[in-house]
Amino acid sequence: MVHLTKIYTRGGDRGLTSLGDGARVAKHALRVEAYGTVDEANGVIGLARLHTDGEADRALGRIQNELFDLGADLCRPGDGSDGKLRVQEGQVLRLEAEIDAMNEALEPLASFILPGGTPAAAHLHLARTVVRRAERLVALLAEQEAVNPAVLRYLNRLSDHLFVLARATNDGGRADVLWQPGATRT
Repeated sequence: MVHLTKIYTRGGDRGLTSLGDGARVAKHALRVEAYGTVDEANGVIGLARLHTDGEADRALGRIQNELFDLGADLCRPGDGSDGKLRVQEGQVLRLEAEIDAMNEALEPLASFILPGGTPAAAHLHLARTVVRRAERLVALLAEQEAVNPAVLRYLNRLSDHLFVLARATNDGGRADVLWQPGATRT
């Protein structure tokens, strides 16, 4: 367990921050941008949880914890083979199983969906877009530095999970807002 007795350290006052291995890097470094975006996604999921309960809320709570673990993974450079706190393939597989279970209860899509519907779904769609941005940043980072490959798979699956959960919280998809191509053209 982490014990924080002092919140500010002044260590970042000159635009640098420490990675999990102690290296000092610019706060705008790609790795920092990637795990910062994961943190942003976690915050949006927290907003979504204000509008969920039951199994959806429990799943989102677990996902928030996993995103914190994922941020810790990204904070420590390496490919995931060092035995440190790392995202595991089993977490990706659990997301897939949950997606499949939720999707069984939904009608097949006949159109793209616009973010919206219920407050929970709107926040979940926003979280999905932030997770996609984090995924793009991690993909770019992985081209330049060692990254645990399970991180990229987890983020990819999580965006799908959030999409399907948004549909589920939209009255099983009945409150989905469908895209109407060219509807406003004259």
